[in-house]
Amino acid sequence: MQSQVIIGAVIAIVVVVAVLYGVGFFMRRKNQERLNLLEKRKEELFDLPVIEEVDDVKKMHLVGQSQNTFREWSQKWTDISTSSFAELESQIFEVESLNESFRFLKGKAAVDEAELTISEMEEEVKNIRQGLKELRESEERNSLQVQQALDVYEDLKKNLREQGALYGPAYAELQKQVKNIEIEFTQFVTLNTSGDPVEAREVLDTAEGHTYELQDLMARIPVAYEELNKTFPSQLKEIKEGYAKLIEEKYQFPEENFENEIHRVARRVESSMSDLEKAEISAVEVANRDTAQEIDTLYSVMEREIDAKKYVLKNRTIIEDYIEHSIKNNRQLLIELDHTSQSYTLNRNELGRVRGFQTEIDAIVRRIEELTPKLDASEVPFSEVQDFYKESYHILDDVENQQVEIDDSLRELRKDEKVAQEKIETFEFKLRNLKRYVEKQRLPGLPGDYLEFFFLVTDRVEDLGKSLNRIRINIEEVNKLVAICEDELKMLDTRTKELVDAAALTEQLMQYANRYRHSNPEIKAAIQHGLVLFNDEYRYQDALDTIATSLERVEPGAFERLEKFYFKHQDLV
Repeated sequence: MQSQVIIGAVIAIVVVVAVLYGVGFFMRRKNQERLNLLEKRKEELFDLPVIEEVDDVKKMHLVGQSQNTFREWSQKWTDISTSSFAELESQIFEVESLNESFRFLKGKAAVDEAELTISEMEEEVKNIRQGLKELRESEERNSLQVQQALDVYEDLKKNLREQGALYGPAYAELQKQVKNIEIEFTQFVTLNTSGDPVEAREVLDTAEGHTYELQDLMARIPVAYEELNKTFPSQLKEIKEGYAKLIEEKYQFPEENFENEIHRVARRVESSMSDLEKAEISAVEVANRDTAQEIDTLYSVMEREIDAKKYVLKNRTIIEDYIEHSIKNNRQLLIELDHTSQSYTLNRNELGRVRGFQTEIDAIVRRIEELTPKLDASEVPFSEVQDFYKESYHILDDVENQQVEIDDSLRELRKDEKVAQEKIETFEFKLRNLKRYVEKQRLPGLPGDYLEFFFLVTDRVEDLGKSLNRIRINIEEVNKLVAICEDELKMLDTRTKELVDAAALTEQLMQYANRYRHSNPEIKAAIQHGLVLFNDEYRYQDALDTIATSLERVEPGAFERLEKFYFKHQDLV
């Protein structure tokens, strides 16, 4: 038993040793692999042509800010190539020693530290190379951009020299700006060739900006100068001559300061020309837009009076004829109103309205009488007369429309009277027929409410006849009575039919119910009560309801059957 324990312990120790050896072998191998990769990265970093790139930039003989930037990058490379590389070598040696002495965990930490160092060195070298590249390319970039700007500048200078007349008074200012740009380019070339591309770049940016500003200026000035030198003066001359001719032809203008406006616009053109001399193109363009609008306004004023004259000459006789036509219509309408008012009541203030029309027409006539001598003497603007004519047309059109409306309404009075006369004959005929129809039924009597309504309708028809027989007929009242009579006659006709139908159905129902009279006390009592309602009180519907209710208890459906038969065979009943 003891020997088995010893054997087990030995086996356990062997296993632990084997495991420890395996772990150590794996860690040593892993550290070595990372160490080999580290050596490879170091060699690649050493092989980069940084020193050659430093020498290439150094040969450019930079000065100023560019020289300071180069020195910073050069010093950083010196630090890396000496101190940083030495430190890296030391860290790699330490890793190798730890790995050989089986101190694997410390070796792993040393590898981590060495990898961090070389990563920082790689990033630093990358930044150094990028900075050197930008310094090297800066001069090349400046050279390319200055050539583009110089090409634009040369074109501008050529245009100014060959087409100076297009720029008018701005020519001298443009020449001055060309000279200033030339000085800036010269300063740039000096800095660039002396080895300071960074400062030269700032000067180039300024020169480029001024060049393209001048390009924009020279593109806009000819258009503005053309307007100030030719377009506006030509238009103002045309306006002056046109205005003088219109005044000679005795045109009048409502605008008292028209000629002053022409001079004011001319002064604005002169002021804009002064601004153009200083190449203040934005101010000139704004002023030119305002000038163009004001010139259009001046043209519009003259065109308005010319067009107004044509309108006035064309419509002068027409408006006078229209006035005569309106006066004639109003006179005839007054006569018609006087005649009609003898037979009819006028409820819509027709007479007052027609007199109002005459007042409006008289006002137009007075205004024409005031304007005519002024118009003949050319003392009034044609546009003022035109506005008056147009307003008069509007008033006269409105007057005529209302005159026609009143005339039509007068004609309708006679038509409505004729219709009412025909209606009253129809109403009286219907009343007589209803009376004869009820009398033919030989009823014991008629209910009081029916008689009251019958006499009411009769009185209403008589009132309609009286209204139509008056010396002055009020058609509105007549039309209302006609409508009331029509409605009430329809209602009377309905009530008459309901009364007769109720009486006839009651008689038939009594005859049918007699078969139960001796056998059913309720039917007997209903018949007796129904006879009282029918013969003494003339309440035919109540009599019908009384007998029908009792009969339905004895013979359900009997009333409905008899009712259907009655309405289907009324001619036989």
